[in-house]
Amino acid sequence: MSDQRRGPVERAGGIEQAGDIEQAWGAVVATARRTAADGLVVGTSGNVSARVGSTVLVTPSGVPYDRLRPEDAVGVDLEGNQILGELTPTSELPLHLAVYRNTAAAAVVHTHAVHATAVSTLVAEVPPVHYAAALLGGPVRVAAYARYGTDELATNMLAALRDRTGCLLGNHGTVTYGATLDEAYDRTAQLEWLCHLWLAASAVPGRSPALLTPDQLSDVREALKGYGQPGRGRP
Repeated sequence: MSDQRRGPVERAGGIEQAGDIEQAWGAVVATARRTAADGLVVGTSGNVSARVGSTVLVTPSGVPYDRLRPEDAVGVDLEGNQILGELTPTSELPLHLAVYRNTAAAAVVHTHAVHATAVSTLVAEVPPVHYAAALLGGPVRVAAYARYGTDELATNMLAALRDRTGCLLGNHGTVTYGATLDEAYDRTAQLEWLCHLWLAASAVPGRSPALLTPDQLSDVREALKGYGQPGRGRP
């Protein structure tokens, strides 16, 4: 692009967004590093993004997270046009943009978490073995497989995300979103834990895990509306 060497403030929406963009990029990098530290990704797999106004800050393709610097910020508009940075955006950009165009998300986390990915090869919906499913809107669906980086994968993901804040991608990994990166990440961690729990319970010979009913999950969703400390997130 001819304007890629212009400053981030000039290209990403004006002086009033400078601090917001800098802060959001720092949070994107910190969250990406957290996915690696917590074993949810290996190498440069997975990706993280955050939206600031009409700018989507997203991890670049093929760059180890521990090497990312403040000046490496990568941003695109909601149509996918690069408006910030010189590094190439993640190949999963269509997936991230699909979430932002169709939800009120301000952050998206995509991982290759082991237990969640294993479950994505076994079922069409994660069995509700724990009320943690309610944190994601209900039983978590598995999006039909499509090659990474394609519009087909983004379309399949949106179907699985209907009325949910997270889903599995068949034979691939996880996608969660939230109002903040912390919320999106927490949902990823809960989803991986839920899948780990189901795998452990279903592995007991001769036994099948007891599952929660739709009414029981609905009851939990109502209870969660008043849970936690205002302005502090869930404890």
